[in-house]
Amino acid sequence: MNFRDRRDAGQRLAGELERYAGRPDVVVLALPRGGVPVAYEVARRLRAPLDVFVVRKLGVPGHEELAMGAIASGGVRVLNDEVVNALKLTEAEIADIETLERAELERRERLYRGDRPPLDVRGRTVILVDDGLATGASMRAAVAALRRLSPARIVVAVPVAEPSTCDSLTEEADDVVCAVTPVPFVAVGLWYHDFSQTTDEEVRALLERAEEFARR
Repeated sequence: MNFRDRRDAGQRLAGELERYAGRPDVVVLALPRGGVPVAYEVARRLRAPLDVFVVRKLGVPGHEELAMGAIASGGVRVLNDEVVNALKLTEAEIADIETLERAELERRERLYRGDRPPLDVRGRTVILVDDGLATGASMRAAVAALRRLSPARIVVAVPVAEPSTCDSLTEEADDVVCAVTPVPFVAVGLWYHDFSQTTDEEVRALLERAEEFARR
């Protein structure tokens, strides 16, 4: 199954999530930027509020590709204690990296959301959406960070995923919905006819539109 674009993928994914439709406790959070067009279609179909959940990796100083943790919307920080302890990283070193990444996270949130406050997820069922899963690293960080905000339930939902990644996330989320898990998988973008980059302007426009339909 190939998707025309992220909108088509979101519409098909929404069909897999019908059991969450019309429930007042459900909110949809998108991992920007690519997850937003997918999540917009899910939120519209389920008649649920939509917001972004921004996650930034905390890279080890001098080896930024190695993650020592992540920060996310809502002032959340999650550390990988195994990496921190093995490299004997100090709190000051961690704080320096966090300060830089927090500034970028807040810049993106202002850009996407403007003056609107983030959705309150405490005690609610959160459907966390992206446009696909390869290694799942960003989604795992998002789930770990979201747990700190005390939702009642976390549902990971994507149109396409590498099969073992989809399976492994069942240990971390309360429900995992991967619309298709092709073999061989290769890459997320191969399953879209149009996988062009989602712009910041598109993200902002979709969030504004979602706020309008949520008020109806």
